[in-house]
Amino acid sequence: MKILFEGLYFRFSHKMEQHSINIMRISLAVVYIWFGALKIFGMSPAGELVEQTVYWFEPEIFIPILGICEVLIGLGLLIKRLIPYTIVLLLMHMAATFFPIFILKTICFDAFPYCPTLAGQYIIKNLILISGALVVAGKYNEKYYTEMNLELSEK
Repeated sequence: MKILFEGLYFRFSHKMEQHSINIMRISLAVVYIWFGALKIFGMSPAGELVEQTVYWFEPEIFIPILGICEVLIGLGLLIKRLIPYTIVLLLMHMAATFFPIFILKTICFDAFPYCPTLAGQYIIKNLILISGALVVAGKYNEKYYTEMNLELSEK
């Protein structure tokens, strides 16, 4: 039984090694496009959190613009030559998503810092999106590193 399991697992993991980064890239794109579209159409469950965090902007204007930016990030992840630029935008967006943890502690935590509310958990899960973006960034920098190494070896 152990040999059968290991054989299946290793064949599966070999296939995942070949495709996992593209699966991650497409998954990130789907999440960004989906969540962005919800903001554009005024259906985002995070809308109230955004309103309370960025209270100095009109939410009727800011939230749809934020949604458009998120959709653009998602689309940028699908277009391989745009990935380096998109990753920078994604990481800046992700940094901003942590603001409520510091600005709205009572909304994000029942007991700071170890007992997050649902809103707090929604924000903390962004660590996974950041990790995924860094994995994708590493894969799509290969061309840059190859060109850089060629230039160094020619000198």
